[in-house]
Amino acid sequence: MNSIHPFHLAFPVHDLDASRNFYGSVLGCSEGRSSDQWIDFNLYGHQIVAHLDPSKENHVVSNPVDGHDVPVPHFGVVLPWEQWQELAERLQNADVSFIIEPYIRFAGEVGEQATMFFLDPSGNALEFKAFKDLEQLFAK
Repeated sequence: MNSIHPFHLAFPVHDLDASRNFYGSVLGCSEGRSSDQWIDFNLYGHQIVAHLDPSKENHVVSNPVDGHDVPVPHFGVVLPWEQWQELAERLQNADVSFIIEPYIRFAGEVGEQATMFFLDPSGNALEFKAFKDLEQLFAK
């Protein structure tokens, strides 16, 4: 695959301190610039920004995928297989509640992948996935 440039994602949170703890301590994201209204985080080389929105409500809609209710919207990163396993273990050790526990989706099919879903403290859904064969990322 070609070299990928970092993406930027800004998303609403209702509590910056809880977000700082979750993204910094639980997910292991280093913190960049911040103010009393937002915090930049380094999510595996990508810039995500938690913006304070005290009115943010938790509305989780889902679509069926491979027998699971996948939350929409969601964001995350495709990690190398071993790094995904390490993150899954770290989240389990931190007692993170999963919407979809870590598992192998589409096992034995095109697009086979490891995946997991969970919410941040403001109800934003995150998915982290991994492929043993990254060429399967966009396979049909």
